[in-house]
Amino acid sequence: MSMDEDQTPEAVQEADNACEALRAMAHLTRATHPAPEVYRILGNLKNFGSFLPQISDQLAQGLTRSLQEYDVTEDEGKDPAASVALAGEHLARAAKLAAQMGEELAKAQNAIAGQGYRTAEERRRDEELQREGNGA
Repeated sequence: MSMDEDQTPEAVQEADNACEALRAMAHLTRATHPAPEVYRILGNLKNFGSFLPQISDQLAQGLTRSLQEYDVTEDEGKDPAASVALAGEHLARAAKLAAQMGEELAKAQNAIAGQGYRTAEERRRDEELQREGNGA
């Protein structure tokens, strides 16, 4: 028997929230963002490299424990333990890839760490002030 719809576990709710946040990021990052903004975005995204491996490992462990704590059934007469073992292998690979992703995001962040910017309006104003200063 499964949980009622109104009894969604908090971990499932948070995964739903994370997915919605990523969907919003996918939309918002279509715009042009200068390096300081991208640096801050990458500062948060690189944390996936820590959190996703931890989450993957913990999910694999929880699946294994679920075989003892619940009466686990599976369609078509498959062995639940074999499916859990296979899921664990995939989660372990996902954890490694997530760690690599976090490292690459951190490298991307470091690559733009020294950049600053000014808007076109700020540049025009600075150029005007410079011309006025040269003409004085």
